Amino acid sequence: MAVTAKRALRHRLTLHVVKALVWVSAHLPLRLSHALGGALGALGWHVGGRTRLVTERNLALCLPELDEHARRRLARESFVEMGKTLLEAGALWSWPKERVTALATQVSGRELIDDAIAAGRGVILAAPHLGAWEMVGLYWSTQHRITSLYRPPRLAALDSPIQHGREHLGAQLVPTDASGVRALLQALKRGQIAGILPDQEPPAEGGGVFAPFFGVPAWTMRLLTRLAQRSNAVVVFCYAERLPRGRGFHIHVLPARAHISDDDPLIAATALNLGVEQCARACPAQYQWSYKRFRKRPAGEKSVYRRGGR
Repeated sequence: MAVTAKRALRHRLTLHVVKALVWVSAHLPLRLSHALGGALGALGWHVGGRTRLVTERNLALCLPELDEHARRRLARESFVEMGKTLLEAGALWSWPKERVTALATQVSGRELIDDAIAAGRGVILAAPHLGAWEMVGLYWSTQHRITSLYRPPRLAALDSPIQHGREHLGAQLVPTDASGVRALLQALKRGQIAGILPDQEPPAEGGGVFAPFFGVPAWTMRLLTRLAQRSNAVVVFCYAERLPRGRGFHIHVLPARAHISDDDPLIAATALNLGVEQCARACPAQYQWSYKRFRKRPAGEKSVYRRGGR
């Protein structure tokens, strides 16, 4: 009972802190939100904890070519960017259309999306956890019709404000279940955009396949490939690079590899992970290395997040 009470208290405190930070950031210029978020991220790095251990472990697995000092510096930089991600959310979820779109100071590769939509083809927008991924969905919802998968947060009280914030410029969010998948497929067949986070771990049974990600086997979704095969949609990768000193974002749109629609699940998943890896290598400090991307392991392998793991 005492453990449950402590967990509930911790959840309430977390909820109040997050809501306060989101409210504050909604009323600050982006430059100040990023400065405050960066400071919070740096503080989080010094505090340490499980998140820092996971980040350092992921970097050791994915970027072994870097020496320990370089990986440690990159890990700290990623914490700074993580803080900016949190503090920019209030602005992105509440500012009006004109103010949000003005933050996209440059869009590279937009013709990949515009031309496909003009030709009547749907577009699968694969947006990794990189840079301002909230900005990706919001920006494209002001340009075209977009339907995106949405997984509610662990804190149920944050569900409504997050969903409202992501939909306030026109996007439609659908649940990560069969009904949501049907909605994505229908949107693609109508020649619209379907937004997916390609580096999110899929369901344990039938939802994925182990494929290399930075050379490490990672449980990788099959949903994106199945949607592409059934809809003949164009697949692109997209991320919003966070510019220094709150100057906005550079949105990058990159073509997916042809094999991403291959009938062989392993070949398709490998192409998917190579696309995510290409994006992450372009802005490594802005990738979410704190996510337990390698939580699920092939049969017989130990957890990589425990002492003595691979």
